[in-house]
Amino acid sequence: MMNKHTSTVLPGNPCSTRSSGILLHISSLPSPYGIGDLGPSSHNFVDFLKASGQSFWQILPLTPVSAASGNSPYMSSSAFAGNPLFISPDLLIRDGWLGQEDLPPLSAEFSEYLVDYPAVAAWKEKLLALAWQTFQQKTDEKQQNALIAEFVSQHHWAEDYALFMALKKDFNGQAWLDWPEELRLHQPEAVQAATQKLDQAIRRLLFEQYLFFSQWQELHNHAAANAVQLIGDLPIYVALDSADIWAHQDIFMLSPKTGRPTHVAGVPPDYFSKTGQLWGNPLYRWHSRAAEVKERLFDWWEQRLRAILSTVDVIRIDHFRGFEAYWSVPAKEETALNGKWEKGPGLRFFKEMEKRLGNLPVIAEDLGVITPEVEQLRDSMNFPGMKILLFAFDGDPENVYLPWNIAENCVVYTGTHDNDTAVGWYLSNETAREAKWLAKQCANRSDDDASSFHENLDYLALASPAGLCILPMQDVLGFGNDCRMNTPGTAENNWRWRCAPRFISMELSKRLRQRTTFFDRLPVVR
Repeated sequence: MMNKHTSTVLPGNPCSTRSSGILLHISSLPSPYGIGDLGPSSHNFVDFLKASGQSFWQILPLTPVSAASGNSPYMSSSAFAGNPLFISPDLLIRDGWLGQEDLPPLSAEFSEYLVDYPAVAAWKEKLLALAWQTFQQKTDEKQQNALIAEFVSQHHWAEDYALFMALKKDFNGQAWLDWPEELRLHQPEAVQAATQKLDQAIRRLLFEQYLFFSQWQELHNHAAANAVQLIGDLPIYVALDSADIWAHQDIFMLSPKTGRPTHVAGVPPDYFSKTGQLWGNPLYRWHSRAAEVKERLFDWWEQRLRAILSTVDVIRIDHFRGFEAYWSVPAKEETALNGKWEKGPGLRFFKEMEKRLGNLPVIAEDLGVITPEVEQLRDSMNFPGMKILLFAFDGDPENVYLPWNIAENCVVYTGTHDNDTAVGWYLSNETAREAKWLAKQCANRSDDDASSFHENLDYLALASPAGLCILPMQDVLGFGNDCRMNTPGTAENNWRWRCAPRFISMELSKRLRQRTTFFDRLPVVR
C-alpha cells in the first residue's frame, strides 16, 4: 500500500485526505416496512460502511415528499422539515411510543425492491396516529407543551411548517395559492386564527417532527462514533407549494397581485434534455432594490445552512452554478428554451455565510453549463467540485471527467442519482459504441462484458487523483437501469429503488475494504 501523501487541499475540506464513501438514500435501505427508515437498517448500514473502510455516507434531501411532486425530495413542502416516512417503527416501540401489538398489519404490496409510496404513506399514517395517541395518554398537557415548546425553540421553521401542512389538509390538499386571500398573503390575524383553529393538528405535526429529528440525531451520533461522515444534499431552490415560500413571499420573485411566480428556475438544453429542464421553482430576489429584502433573503439562507449543518457533516449544494448565474425562464413558458442567464449573488453571498457560520464544508455540484466564472467562485471558496465518469468517454482527450484529468480537490463519482447506472449505461442503445469501447480501454479492458463494467468504472474512480470517491450503491453491486433512482424530465417511477438486505453482505464489505485499502482510501487513524 502507498504511503498517505500530504494533501494540498485545506483541512476541513472533504477532499483533504484520500477517502471514499457510498451514495445510498434513506428510502433505499432495507426494512420490513416498505421504505428505508432511521432505525436498525440505517444504523446497520453505518456499521457496514465502517467495516468496509468507508469514510462517508451520501444521502439525498431528507425533506417530506408528496405524490403531487412525484415523490421527489427535490420538490418538497419544506426545505427544513424531515420526511415522516423515515420515522422508524422499531425505535417508536423501543422508546415506548408504540407497543409491538400496535403495528398495523404489513401490506402485502410492500416490496423489498421498490417503494410503493401510497401504500407506505397510508401504513405510516396509521402508525404515527397511534404514536400521537400514546403521547397524549402518557403525558399531561404541561409535559406536552414543554416538549413541543422546546422543539419549536430549536427549529425556527417548525411552526410555519406545521400550520402550512395543517391548512393544506383542512383545504383538501389545495395549493396555498388557492387559499382565501388573507391566508394566502400570510396575514398575521389570519395566521393566528388558523393556528388556534387547527391547534391539535399542528401539535401532532410538531410531535412527528420531534420524532424524526430525535431519531435522526441518534443516527448522526452513531455515524460520528464510527468515524462515518454524512453528506447531505441541499437543493438550491424550493418548491412553489411549500411552507418556505408561503411564509417568506417577499424574498421570491412572485407577482404581488396573484402570488404566482413571474420567473422560474431551470437549465438550458444539456446532457439530460434537448429542450432544457423547466423546474418551475420560483427564483430568489437577489436583485431587489430594497435592502431589507436582501437582508431577509440572506437571513433565510443563513437559517437554512445552519439547519442542515446541524444534521450532516458535509453539504452537497445542488446546482451550485446558480449562485454565480442562474437560468431565468418567464413563468408562462412551457419549456426552458427561452430563458436567459442572470447574475447570482456570487462570492459576496458565500463570504457572508462564512462570516456568520464559520467554515462551510461544501461540495459544489458544478455539472452542466460551467463557465470560468463558476469555477472561479468554486475555487475562491476552496469548494471541491464533482466529476462524473459517465460523462468522460466522448473521445476528447481534454475531457475534464477523464480520470487522469481530475484534480485532487474534487469528488469523483461513477454517476449520480440522476444518471443511469454504470451497467445500464453500458447496455443502453443510446450510448455510442465508441463511448463503450473508450470506457473499457480506460480501464485497460478489451472485452465487451457489460456485467463487469461497474467494476471497471469503480476501479477508475477509486484510482483517480480525486481526494474523495463516492460510489452509488447500484454501481457497487453492478445493477442495471431497472435500479436507476431518477430519470430527469420524467414524472413517474422515480425515487423508488430499494436495496434488498441480502445485497448488503459481509462478502461485499470485505471486497470494498480490499479495494479501499489498495487505493489508499482507508480512514486516517488519528
